[in-house]
Order: sequence, then C-alpha cells, then structure tokens
Amino acid sequence: MRLLVIEDNRDILANLADYLALKGYTVDCAADGLSGLHLAATQHYDLIVLDLMLPGIDGLTLCERLRSGEQRDVPVIMLTARDALEDRLQGFRSGADDYLTKPFALPELAARIDAVLKRSRGGARRALQVADLRYDLDTLAVNRAGTALHPGPIGLKLLAVLMQKSPAVVRREVLEEAVWGDDPPDSDALRSHIHALRQQLDKPFASPLLHTVHGIGYRLAAE
Repeated sequence: MRLLVIEDNRDILANLADYLALKGYTVDCAADGLSGLHLAATQHYDLIVLDLMLPGIDGLTLCERLRSGEQRDVPVIMLTARDALEDRLQGFRSGADDYLTKPFALPELAARIDAVLKRSRGGARRALQVADLRYDLDTLAVNRAGTALHPGPIGLKLLAVLMQKSPAVVRREVLEEAVWGDDPPDSDALRSHIHALRQQLDKPFASPLLHTVHGIGYRLAAE
C-alpha cells in the first residue's frame, strides 16, 4: 500500500514516514502544499495524510482540488492542531475522510489509516496497474495484455515495489531490502531475479516495461 504524507514540519514528517514504513507501507513525502499536490496528481496513492496548515497551498484547498480532479476518490486523513468543532467540520466539508488532532499517538494514526482503507476498499480488490500490466494484490494474479504471467515469489515482491513506485527509478538497495530485508545476498542475486522478471514481463511483448538505469537501479514504465 502506498501513502503520501504532506506535512511542513520536517521532524514530524520524518517520524511519520519512518513509523509508517515500519508498518509495511510505501511512503512518499512532501513538505509543502504545491509539492504535495503535484505528487498526488501525478502518482497513485492508496491514502493521503494531509496537514491542514501548509505553505504554498493549505490543506483545505489542496483537499478540495483533489476532490474536484482525477484523484477525487483517494482517501484523505487530515492532521491539524485546530480542535474546534467548526475547524473539524470545515475539514470534512473539504472532502477529508477522517480528522486527527495534534498531538496524536502514532499507533492511533496507523489504526485510523487501516480503518479508512478498509472502508474505502469495501469489497473491491486491490490491484496495481502500469500500462497493460496488472497485478491483483489479493489473488497475486499477474497479467499483461490479458496474458497470465507467473513471476514467482521473489518476482512478485520485486514487481509490487516497481509498480508502486512507477514511473520512478527504484534503487537497487531498496529492491534488495524489499526481498531480503537487512541480509541481502551477493549483488548478482538481484540481477538474476530482475532478468527472470524481465523474461516474464517483456520478452513475449512488443514494448518493454522494465528498464535498467545503469549504476542506480530499475524502473517500470511504458516508454
């Protein structure tokens, strides 16, 4: 699951990102409203944690713009030091799904994220999509252009990270940590698994999706 945290306090932002990453989420961060709006409009997120008071564009305006655009369905949890009833109502009127008053305990935020995600998903399946490649996270089924693919357990882990970060470049060490944690094997292991994944994703098809960025890592995107 991929989250976007938009918070102008750098210490709070770092704490939130580290804690949510430990909970298994992929976390992107923005420290101002404009950067947050750009990420939210150009990337896929399962949920956005949004501070109310932001430089550039405030949280209320940002939420309203999300709700009026293509990201109208992404769940939003709003964070603020304002605890008056009218402030909370204003947050909900802007389109927030939940409202958490600072200071708050990190486990409470995690619990609210889990609850909002469950409500937003309903009975729908969770899936990742890049171009004509689709990965159903509930059934672990992968297909491209209607053709079933079988990447294997490690290939599925790599694919999830690459698709969640698409079209960004994912560094080698990030992929190694996703698969092997803090004890990665030698450097050839990742290369071998990427090669096997590429054979599944690209060899039978006319256009490649999995690209090597030499000296850095890999990216999954249609050219």
